[in-house]
Amino acid sequence: MRKYLILFTALCFSYISYAQDFIAASYNIRQRNTVDTGNMWNDRKVPLTNLIKYHGFDIFGIQEGFYDQVQDLKKLLPGFDYVGVGRDDGAQEGEHSAIYYNTQRFTAIKSGTFWLSPTDTEHPNKGWDAALPRICTWGIFEDKANKKRFIFMNTHFDHIGRTARTESAKLILAKAKEFAKDLPLILTGDFNVDEKDEAYFTLANSKVVTDVHEMSPIRYEPNSSFNGWGKSIRTIGCIDHIFITKPFQVKKYGILTDTYMSKFPSDHFPVATTLSWK
Repeated sequence: MRKYLILFTALCFSYISYAQDFIAASYNIRQRNTVDTGNMWNDRKVPLTNLIKYHGFDIFGIQEGFYDQVQDLKKLLPGFDYVGVGRDDGAQEGEHSAIYYNTQRFTAIKSGTFWLSPTDTEHPNKGWDAALPRICTWGIFEDKANKKRFIFMNTHFDHIGRTARTESAKLILAKAKEFAKDLPLILTGDFNVDEKDEAYFTLANSKVVTDVHEMSPIRYEPNSSFNGWGKSIRTIGCIDHIFITKPFQVKKYGILTDTYMSKFPSDHFPVATTLSWK
């Protein structure tokens, strides 16, 4: 009898531990436009959301989504809601860096968006040497599995401004402390830099956040995270990253290279990680 009790207890502990795992991801979904011939949004939005459902994302940040794309994702992902606004007007105009979350797993407690700028973080503007307005969307979430809270931040760094990228990294770290104090942090984004850039080092060497890639015992990285519709795939180098703080532990990490009919759902591959509470 004692043997069965021990086995039952072990199984229960294993189930509880598994139930507290969740998948976080970053996905640049590529803005809707009229020039991506052969890769139009209306053709790829279903394969893209099917990828998300199949891989079981629980919470993820997107980049480049216009308002209609944001609404398409919400419609095609039952059980998910999102937080975030457009960067051009703080409402619906311009690209969103929205955060989607599984409402059966997480509750959004508080959220907001700030602009990556040295002068005004509350209104649309361009910061430093950036070519475009850039934003970071954040949310404080409660995990229904254990009632623990964390802050999730999602961003898209400028593709031109080197100073803007480095200073944006510093600003995000400061804002995380301002908004959430000592809450655990998950930071996702298209940072437009690989692992050899100053902006990346600003985060990775901050002693605040750590790249999940460096922590993961299992890595699936067959190629780079940017694919350029198949024209710019490299063997190494990632511009889409996920950073975390303690007490999260990393179980695995992957650049998900799914295709449909030999086509790509986006010009970026999603980057995903399985996390657990320590």
